[in-house]
Order: sequence, then structure tokens, then C-alpha cells
Amino acid sequence: MPALNFIQSIFEHPLVSRVRRNHGLEHATLHMLAQRFPRTSFAGHSDVGGFWILGDATTEEIQLAVNEALARLQQGERSLAVHHNCGTNLAAASILAGLAGGLAMASAGKRWRDKLERLPLAISLASFALMAAQPIGMLLQRQVTTSGFPGGLQITGIRATKRGGWRAHRITTRG
Repeated sequence: MPALNFIQSIFEHPLVSRVRRNHGLEHATLHMLAQRFPRTSFAGHSDVGGFWILGDATTEEIQLAVNEALARLQQGERSLAVHHNCGTNLAAASILAGLAGGLAMASAGKRWRDKLERLPLAISLASFALMAAQPIGMLLQRQVTTSGFPGGLQITGIRATKRGGWRAHRITTRG
């Protein structure tokens, strides 16, 4: 159990906790925006000071989405903190597919022909890994990279800007 206590202490560290809670609020905000603007693409990125929302929405629309997201998380809708398009899912897919491909090639001979003969196995294992990655990525979000418990998280500001040609909003938080 000492390892579990150590891991729990990392999650409870103030900086890690803030990033996880901001990440959860970012996802909840993206869910609210997707409901309001079903044909518009949005993206986000979280850090210790808040999060970014990229996409075509006004500051007022972002404010409404952030406020609703925070209220719904505070009311117990923890599932809003998990999002199917999260980078955690992409990272899980990349890591698992890479490991599967590497495993398939691990005992291949030195000749190119030996490696080519292993290619169907590598593709099959990588495909299975990609299928497993979605639920694993969602689990990682729920347990590691996000938190659906906002605690005392408060929105302190929303500022419109541009990032790489995209309309963006910086949402700052405290707590």
C-alpha cells in the first residue's frame, strides 16, 4: 500500500490537483459548447492557471459555457470531466499501438524480408491496441489526468485572443 499512498499524495499535491481540476472543467466546458454549437469544432488545453478554449465562439458564449460547466460539476455531474477527444486518449492509442508494433517486430530476423513477413502481425496487434486504447484512455482520464471534483475552483477571468490564427479564450482560475 505504500505505493498507492505515494500516488495518492501526488494527485493531492496542490499543483497537480489544480491541473486535474482545470482539465476537468475544460472538458465540461467543451461538452457545453458542443451542445450549443454542434457543427463547430473546439479544442482545449489546461494548465495550473486555468485553460484555453480554441474555437469560433464569442467571449459571452464561452462565459456561459464555463459557468454552466462549473455549476454542473459542482452539482455532481462528474462524467462531464471526461471527453472522448482528449489528448489522453490519443497518447494511450499511440503508446499501445507503438508497443504492439514493437512487440511484433521484437524477434524478427535482421533481413528486411523477415521484417516484412512480420508486418501483418504488427498491423493486427496495433489494430487491437487501438481498439483497447479508447476505454483505457477514458479510464486514464477518470483516474489520472482529470478530476470531476472542482472543489473550490473559481473562474477569475476570461480573455479573448488569437492563437496560431485560431480564435481563443484564456480562462483563468483559482482555488
